[in-house]
Amino acid sequence: MSEEPQSYVSHLESALDGTVLPADKPQTTHRGRPLWVRYHLDAIRAAVGPKTISARPPTMWRYRELLLPGGCEPVSLGETMTPLLDCPRLGRAMGLKKLWIKDESRLPTGSFKARGMAMAMTMARHFGLNRVVAPTAGNAGGALAAYAARAGIECHLFMPADTPEVNRYEASRYGARVYLVDGLITDCAKIARESVEKLGLFDMSTLREPYRLEGKKTMGLELAEQLGWRLPDVILYPTGGGTGLIGMFKAFAELHQLGWLADGAGEGRARLFCCQSSGCDPLVRAFESGQRFAEPAKGVNTIAAGLRVPAAVGDFMVLDAVRGSGGRAMAADEERLVEWMTMVWETEGIALCPEAAVCVGVLKEALRLGHIGPEEEVVLFNTAAGQKYVEVIRTELPLLEGAKAAPWQKA
Repeated sequence: MSEEPQSYVSHLESALDGTVLPADKPQTTHRGRPLWVRYHLDAIRAAVGPKTISARPPTMWRYRELLLPGGCEPVSLGETMTPLLDCPRLGRAMGLKKLWIKDESRLPTGSFKARGMAMAMTMARHFGLNRVVAPTAGNAGGALAAYAARAGIECHLFMPADTPEVNRYEASRYGARVYLVDGLITDCAKIARESVEKLGLFDMSTLREPYRLEGKKTMGLELAEQLGWRLPDVILYPTGGGTGLIGMFKAFAELHQLGWLADGAGEGRARLFCCQSSGCDPLVRAFESGQRFAEPAKGVNTIAAGLRVPAAVGDFMVLDAVRGSGGRAMAADEERLVEWMTMVWETEGIALCPEAAVCVGVLKEALRLGHIGPEEEVVLFNTAAGQKYVEVIRTELPLLEGAKAAPWQKA
């Protein structure tokens, strides 16, 4: 990086009760709940502005004042800005005037998980950690394994046995010690926590380490910049553990406090839609019943591996963000996820993942119910490369046995 980074990190703060913790050493949770990273925003405002940011190389590290402590070099695999793709045909098919898909599949390891793991492993190396562990049911495992390899840190992963094939093999190829578990992600999390105590590993689980969230918030910073430092009316985001949605809500709050959002943006509140599958929708149920904390889901069944999260440690943070933004939590019909995936592949040429397919289903229903208006600007996040879901996209293809079998030949 060409400019010498300075430190603007102030402290860590409990998301549950506001307890302040020091940011100069590794931290996990407070009373079992996540931590916020807080910054000296006045100092950042005095040091840098949108024009300076926009002149920097197009990577997530362009926002370094809102990410890195001073003297901390990123563990990077080239985290480029991801494209915001106009989708006019899909928009017309849905009855929407303006629809974009932000395609996170362009990141290293093919998913938005690269953002969080790049930041988490940067801080792990900064603090001198040398062994990490996490439970994972999808793309997080491959991303953690890749960035651990990049940082020279030993990585242990516990995965449900039905984790998608590509995710299992990629993590192993990066040198991680991968263990399959006959159970759900919550079972893997229990084993991971036990390994922290018994083997001295550092826990990199979702929201049990504060800096993955900071990496994820760059989605929100980037989106605002791509729209000319303003926000769309609605953001649809597939939600399992919830770090992406929470991170964007945090990013928008920080941008508002910095005064970087364009005139007329008010508090810059895009309405955040937490999108889940009907096969695993604990946050939706909590939202509908007016609860701040979600009851664990039972009988989890969805092809969207990243959404198989029966209980999220940051449930209240997701629900606070949704309600605080004026958004909603909604579930899409599990039985139609492949249909909605295919619709986007064929209509716009974007390899939508099954997690993002829930956003298409939610968008359709939200438009029908009037929760989203046809004139509003909507951004839908594609969180991973659909090509990685071999089990979902597999299909039978015709085999031509010689020229006589060509489709233009008469029978």
